[in-house]
Amino acid sequence: MSVSHKSSTIQSFRLMAYSRPLHPELFDLQARRIDRHGDYEAENWLTPAGHVVRFSFAGEIMTEAVISNADHLPEIGLVHALPCLGEKEFQYEPKPDGKIGYVTTIQTEALSDNLFGATLREMKDFARETGSLSHSYIDKEGAACLSVLDTQKYRREFHLQSYHLLGSANLVLRTQSIFEARR
Repeated sequence: MSVSHKSSTIQSFRLMAYSRPLHPELFDLQARRIDRHGDYEAENWLTPAGHVVRFSFAGEIMTEAVISNADHLPEIGLVHALPCLGEKEFQYEPKPDGKIGYVTTIQTEALSDNLFGATLREMKDFARETGSLSHSYIDKEGAACLSVLDTQKYRREFHLQSYHLLGSANLVLRTQSIFEARR
């Protein structure tokens, strides 16, 4: 039995949650933005086909990394790792004196050529209209790809939606996460 290119492409992706910052030199950064709101700060990075978000509040840090081939990332401070295949969710409850809560969901979907092309165009328009952090690129097989990180700032919460469109496999990897600043 052989594994299709589409499933093997997405199987290399992981969502990794850390209770510490990660150094930018670990990643091939393509775009960066810092969001500050009230007492918290979120640093957002886009990589080819992935992202990293570092959320800090009251001296604590939580980091989310969605990346392919994450073998080079440290295990120190790793709270949880999820393969980005199908639908999954994870909720981090801090210790009683902890300051940051975190919840995330992952969805992946394989699309037809036509639907993938339409979705790619719509997401480029969406990123431009909303001012979302985005990065367009061509993958090793010559297919068009796009990563979009859309964020919303609330008084005690930072919401983010990521969309990673992987052209060679016609795959869309979507995450929705909430970082919560707790008193």
